[in-house]
Amino acid sequence: MLYQTVAEHWPAFLEQAEEHGGLPRFVVKEFEEYLRCGQLEHGCLHLVCRECGYSEIVAFSCKQRGFCPSCLGRRMADTAVHLEQSVLPRVPIRHWICSLPWGLRALLGYDRKLCAEVMSAFMGEVDRSLRWRAKRELGLASVADAHTGGVVAVQRTDSALRLNVHGHALVLDGVYVHENDDPRAPLEFRELDTPTQADITEVAARTAARIEKILRAHGKSLDPELGDDTPPELALDEPGLAACYAAAAQGVSVSGDRAGKPPLRLIASPDPPARARAADAIDQPIAEVRGINIHAVQVVDGRDRRRVERLCKYITRPPVAQDRLERRSDGKLELSFKKVWRDGTRALAFEPADLIPRLVAAVPPPRWHLLRYFGVLSSHSSRRGLVVPQPLADPTANKPAPARGDQLDLLGDKDDAPAPRKRWAWLLAHVFAADVETCPRCSGPMRWAEVANTRAQITRLLAEHGVGPRAPPAEHAKVRVPEQLMLGFGTA
Repeated sequence: MLYQTVAEHWPAFLEQAEEHGGLPRFVVKEFEEYLRCGQLEHGCLHLVCRECGYSEIVAFSCKQRGFCPSCLGRRMADTAVHLEQSVLPRVPIRHWICSLPWGLRALLGYDRKLCAEVMSAFMGEVDRSLRWRAKRELGLASVADAHTGGVVAVQRTDSALRLNVHGHALVLDGVYVHENDDPRAPLEFRELDTPTQADITEVAARTAARIEKILRAHGKSLDPELGDDTPPELALDEPGLAACYAAAAQGVSVSGDRAGKPPLRLIASPDPPARARAADAIDQPIAEVRGINIHAVQVVDGRDRRRVERLCKYITRPPVAQDRLERRSDGKLELSFKKVWRDGTRALAFEPADLIPRLVAAVPPPRWHLLRYFGVLSSHSSRRGLVVPQPLADPTANKPAPARGDQLDLLGDKDDAPAPRKRWAWLLAHVFAADVETCPRCSGPMRWAEVANTRAQITRLLAEHGVGPRAPPAEHAKVRVPEQLMLGFGTA
């Protein structure tokens, strides 16, 4: 349903955007590559069995990082396995969540430097809290004797596909200290007690103060009441992108009878247990100060590696899941949630054209890093090699790509040094249970016979495998945005 909606409404949306200034190239490329993702006519790989000669073709993926569920699913699995096997040690890990005021959503969605400074400020205060708690609980001579570590995944959207930049941090629930305070002695991990609500409140207050200072340096202010603080420079340079950010940040519809208004909410229960949840959270490590919300309830045992990997997948998940998007009988799209909101909302119903601006806002700009490392887990730390786990020896999981011009081999015959990340075939098997390395006929090994990326090669391979051309897409009526909203596309 996601692909059908984008294929149907993206051309008209792009045409209208071009009339009012257009969209950045990175956004257009994201949608164009997504529409070619998994399509054989745009490039494919020819695989042949070494034993029986069975052959098949596999389409190329778009390899983008905006909203493609399949490519982001592989990226999520790759990142999760990397964090579990090569980054996070076998110690308790606490899941911290930092949510920011609504007025900063569009601002942080485009300004990568400002977003990096905000996330660093949040992690700096978490580091400070852990160090001072370690000094009190462990009796350290100085907070400098405690060493912390964490990984932050930046999410651009929330469950409703609104532009909502926030950070998910996996922080070691304790500190590393040198035995007997000797810098030459080995590092030893010391677990800390569960942070109290006062500890979390202090982190939230100090984070808000640091963010306020950062915003003042950028000529901004921290105002939780703002809801459409679109960067002026973005509105001047990229009016189309700024309009999409504003609509996605406010969560409003851009077409149909609810243009300019929030989409319809589908309520699961008329009596949501909001008060009970608020009462239960009094003694939990949750706090909010000036719109900065800090949540640090979940903690996992680092020895449970499967649970650690699941948590890593959660913080790096794609913005939209295909199984939660469906078309209703009235033609609207229904986006269901994994968890019911506190007010009882279980899903949203909106026009299909309203999905496009939200997907535009979900696309990260170039060089906008989605994963950041801090403390002893950072590559700049001299202690990193002492705390991170050693990667498992898996000769079939990390093979380098074959050199151009050589006979392409999916398994590889050379015993070279392992690549830093998992192979394409391994990810397909790990994420989608699709084994392209094994012949479905005789279970023999498959090898790469040809990479088809030209029109002549693609046409010949499709003809050899009996795959004919598809019919051109049907013409659809243009979806015009109401004049009173105009999405801000270059309006005076």
